Amino acid sequence: MSYKPRNIKFNELKLLLDLYKFLNEDDPKLEINEELKNLWKEIYNDPDIYYIVISDHKKLVSSCALAIIKNLTRNAKPYGLVENVVTHPDYRRQGLGTKVLQKAINISRKNDCYKIMLLTGSKKDSTLNFYEKSRF
Repeated sequence: MSYKPRNIKFNELKLLLDLYKFLNEDDPKLEINEELKNLWKEIYNDPDIYYIVISDHKKLVSSCALAIIKNLTRNAKPYGLVENVVTHPDYRRQGLGTKVLQKAINISRKNDCYKIMLLTGSKKDSTLNFYEKSRF
């Protein structure tokens, strides 16, 4: 099956939170209440924030978040910041993480970013090798 990265749809918040269970297992589970819905609406409507996802049927299987940060250096060109890169364990080693990261790079280029950054707290060789292979 060919998986294609795309921007998240507004009604996919629960699916994103389900995928995030595999990102940081120690994170508390978020309850989808009015406060969280309002936060999601604010995030979703921000033209400088992108949630890039890959879906399989009715679940999200890979994702990353990209923020385009306005800047007063580098000829006032913005930069991109990637966070929350995750792929469902059942879908790893299929190139899906690479696909969402490549879309983030492409969006950064379209926004004339002078650089794109990704920070990780992971010490795992497999994770660090993945990011390096993905040009980070």
